[in-house]
Amino acid sequence: MDTGIQNIKIELIQWLTVLDDKEIIRKILELKERDLKDWWDEISEEEKESIKKGIADAENRKVKSHSQVRTIYEKWL
Repeated sequence: MDTGIQNIKIELIQWLTVLDDKEIIRKILELKERDLKDWWDEISEEEKESIKKGIADAENRKVKSHSQVRTIYEKWL
């Protein structure tokens, strides 16, 4: 891992050990919890079905190449 990132992480750990601001600690915990959530659980059933359909289409080779799609939609690009 990049030593720059390691140094930043160490600085953050040191800062956290002396931090007394409960609001900042709460916000850090919220950020951690949000990062651990699976995006799949956050999307609607309609979005999930659309993704599943796209995967099934790809598996059944019902897809168009990038160049075909660009030709179809080039007037909007």
